[in-house]
Parts: sequence; structure tokens; C-alpha cells
Amino acid sequence: MAKSRNIRYRKLIEMGCIACRNQHGCITMPEIHHVRYLAGMGQRAPDTATLPLCPRHHRIGGYKMSLHCGQKAWEEIFGTEKVLLDQVNKILEELS
Repeated sequence: MAKSRNIRYRKLIEMGCIACRNQHGCITMPEIHHVRYLAGMGQRAPDTATLPLCPRHHRIGGYKMSLHCGQKAWEEIFGTEKVLLDQVNKILEELS
């Protein structure tokens, strides 16, 4: 499991932030975000349910810019975690 997780994480890092990619067409160094909609209370989603998000879009950008600072407002701009996860998985599949 750790090996497949590391392979996925490496590919996500190479891909760059999905929000920056969609909005500006650029590659920025991401952090790994575990989607929330697949996690139970107090649990983390599986490593296969991860998105590459730069620090600004992940946690430090403030309201509407950072997922952790207002998920509903953020998703109105960048898309839902499910839509982005589907996009990321499709890109990873094409790169393989």
C-alpha cells in the first residue's frame, strides 16, 4: 500500500495544483489533499482519493481561495472535490 501511495503522490506532485492548472494553465507545487466527501467523521479518505492543491488553494489562501477556509464557496469557483478527483484520476490514467 505504501508503494502505491508513494507512486500516486509523486504523480500528483508532478501534475501540480489542479486548481492552478484549471484556472491559469500553470503548474505549481502542490500539497496532498484527502477529499472529505469519502471520509467518515474523524477519518481520512483513502490515499487513492487525493487531490494536488498548492498551499494557497489548500489551506492558506483565505475565504474562497482556500478549500479549508470555506469549502462551499471554494467549490463554487473551482468545482467539487468529486469533479476534481475524477479529473485528476483521468489525467493520471492518461499519463500512465
